This record gives sequence, C-alpha cells and structure tokens, in this order.
Amino acid sequence: MNGAPQPTRHLPRSIWALGFVSLLMDVSSEAIHSLLPVFMATVLGASMLTIGLLEGAAEATALIVKVFSGALSDWWGKRKPLAIMGYGLGALSKPLFALSSGMGLIVTARLLDRVGKGIRGAPRDALVADIAPPEMRGAAFGLRQSLDTAGAFIGPLFAMGLMLLWANDFRAVFWAATVPALLCVLLLVWGVKEPERPPGTARTNPISRANLKRLSATYWGVVAIGAVFTLARFSEAFLVLRAQQGGLPLAAIPLVLIVLNLVFSAGAYPLGKLSDSVSHTRLLMAGMSVLIVADGLLAWHNSGLVFWLGVGLWGLHMALTQGLLATMIANAAPPDLRGTAFGMFNLVCGVAMLLASGLAGWLWDQFGAPTTFMAGVVFSALALAGLAVRAQMTRLPS
Repeated sequence: MNGAPQPTRHLPRSIWALGFVSLLMDVSSEAIHSLLPVFMATVLGASMLTIGLLEGAAEATALIVKVFSGALSDWWGKRKPLAIMGYGLGALSKPLFALSSGMGLIVTARLLDRVGKGIRGAPRDALVADIAPPEMRGAAFGLRQSLDTAGAFIGPLFAMGLMLLWANDFRAVFWAATVPALLCVLLLVWGVKEPERPPGTARTNPISRANLKRLSATYWGVVAIGAVFTLARFSEAFLVLRAQQGGLPLAAIPLVLIVLNLVFSAGAYPLGKLSDSVSHTRLLMAGMSVLIVADGLLAWHNSGLVFWLGVGLWGLHMALTQGLLATMIANAAPPDLRGTAFGMFNLVCGVAMLLASGLAGWLWDQFGAPTTFMAGVVFSALALAGLAVRAQMTRLPS
C-alpha cells in the first residue's frame, strides 16, 4: 500500500439528508400537482392554454428566482439559510391550494410555491457540489435526484390512496399534503451541516462583469444545451391531461406521475454514478433519443400499453439528463461562483420552459393533443441534431 490518500467510498451524511429533504418536499408538492391540472380543468373550468401558461409561468418563476438566490449564496458564503427560506416558503404555500375556490388563489399559491423553489434551488445544488467529493459529484447529484424523484412518485401514490379513501375530495388531499412539507423543513434545519467558508475570503459581487467573465465557454455551452433540452420537454402536466383524455378515472390519475417518477428515481442514481466514468455527450444524446420515442408513443395513444410505455420512457429520459446537466454545470463553474452558475443556467432554462409549455397548451387547444406531442418529437430531433453537430465542433465536458 502506498501513502497516497484514497478517495472516499461513501457519500457524506449531509448529501443523504439533502436527498431526504427533497424527497419530503416532493411528496407534498407532487401529491398536489398530480391532481392540480385535473382540478383546474374539471372543478375550476380552466382551459388547456390557461393551464399551460400557468405551468410554464410557475416553472419559469422558480428558475428565474434561482439567479438571485444563487448569486446571493456566493456573495454571502452561506447556502443553507437560503435553502431553509425557500423550503419554508414552499411549505407555507401548500394550504392555499386547499383554500382555493377560483383560479386567482391557485395562481397565487402556485407562484408562491415556485418562488420558494427558486430561492432554494441554486443554493441547494451548490451546497451538494460543495459537500460532495469531486470524484463522486455525479453520484451525489444522482442520489439527490433519485431521492427527490422517489418523493415525486410517493406523492402521487399518497394522493391516489387518499382520493379513493375520501371519495375524490381534492381539497382534503391538498390539506394532507402540508404535513410532509413541514417535516422537510425540520430535517433541513437539524440534519444538514454546511461546510465553513475559508477564513479571510473576500466578498465580491458574483454577477459583476469580471466574475461573469470567469464563467468559461464550456460552461455557456452546457447552458445552451440545457435550454434546448427544456424547449423539447414541456410540463409533465400534459401527460396527466393526456391520461384523463384517455378515460383514466380521477382517482387513478396520479398513476401517471407515479410511473414516470418511479422510472426516474430508479435510474437517476446509477446513471449519475455512471456519468462519473463515461462520456457526458453520449448520455445526453441517449436521453434525447429516448424522449423522441416517448413523445411519439404519447402522440399515438392516450391509453393502454403504448401510453404507459411512453410515460416510462419519459421518466428514463429524465434520469439520463437531469442529474447529468447539474454535474456538468458544477464541473464547469469556479467553486466560488457555483450558486451564480446554477442560477444563470436555470434562468435560461426558465425562459425556455415558459415558451415550451405555452406552445404546448396552444397547440393542444387549436389542433389537439397529438399535435402537442408531435411538436415535442420535432423539437427533440432538432436538439439531438444540434448536440451531434456541437459534439463534432467542440469538446463537451466529460
């Protein structure tokens, strides 16, 4: 045996704690969101365009807010307090869904919830990168994503059981969903230890021109890839609506997100660990290829085996790409600008999400659901072609 230090084989305890924090919040959020599109369409009478614009605006709000929270965490040198603030705001928004009797309060609750997500997102991702050993960063992001996504299928399962138990009482389910959100905040406060900032580190404006110039062309290349991926992938709310269109009973609607997130959760950690040792470009191209097949199947059928295969493949594409993109951002950004780097990445993706979901809703209203999913095929194919061309022109981070 030589005297060289050996890399750790175990992820730090705080990485696991952050994963379970994400799991609990997703149990709460997805219990609500798995029912919310149908609640808006059937109980509140909202159009598909309204739902699409709300979903796009909600996600875009979260992603845009991440710019400021990420930069603030870099300047402050602390990430955990912002994460607590963001998760706390998300927990406080949950009762508003149960109290809503019209779209006004739904919009308020949805946007407030997403502001909370925006505040916590970039600092939390930067905190994962700060805590994880560099040689295990892909595994760390994969684990957090896997536990997060486990909550995203437990939540709809929880909602489905309560819908059956309480005779399709949407509001009662929304009230029950507030409990795991509160538990998540408590776990974050007591279970996560943030690394100390090195003493004597000077505070600088992370979004100054000089600091932004430190973000390399490699980093901006990853940002561009993420934006194109987001344009090709609209909100999962349209999968839920596609299932309802196919005649799936109201109480069984959460099965769509259960199947999607079960596949996503099962694949996120092993594929994240795999990304520590194989080409990132190939994994991204595989993910986009899977999305093309998924959208094609969902355009073809709204029920039966073909539909559920499409949902499962959508989840596989998420497992291939989401944690991988976060790892690529963490690897490409300077350590003291990680919060800002994640924030800028999510700002660009937020604008793309707003455009993608608005277009998806408009196409559904004007031309029908199959057109929405075929548009996804077209955008995905263009993204795959662009990625292949870029891979030939420049070397992506690996």
